[in-house]
Amino acid sequence: MRIARAVLVVVGVLVIAFGAYVLVTTVRPNRIGGLATWLLGAVVLHDAVLSPFVVAVGLLLRRAGRALRAWTLVVVQAVVVLGSVLALVVLPEIAAKAHGQKNPTVLPFDYTTRLLVVEGVLVLVVVGVLVVGAVRGRRRQRPKTG
Repeated sequence: MRIARAVLVVVGVLVIAFGAYVLVTTVRPNRIGGLATWLLGAVVLHDAVLSPFVVAVGLLLRRAGRALRAWTLVVVQAVVVLGSVLALVVLPEIAAKAHGQKNPTVLPFDYTTRLLVVEGVLVLVVVGVLVVGAVRGRRRQRPKTG
């Protein structure tokens, strides 16, 4: 276990060093401030918005978990994480398109509509999984007659 942990730490340090090297050699110095702001914003959004939301949904699901099967909870939690990360990735494109761009081919799509459609599909998946889980749970709880 110690060897695996040490290997992971060394690999992590090497990846960070490579990222720092690429940053210094490819990004102009006057753009590093904007990049740092974006990275700080991503950390704040993750820690202040995404993580508490996922934890809250997880707690609600744990309470409902007495009535639902484990696979149902896993699917719902995965969809919540997927939908949250997708929103965090697409929201900057929506904001950039709203501010306008010099080249209209950079952001050619209607990202708001596409995000809403995908999030709607994810909601339908969750509803479907919850319905199937509830129906299967009721079938197993009914006493068998015959």
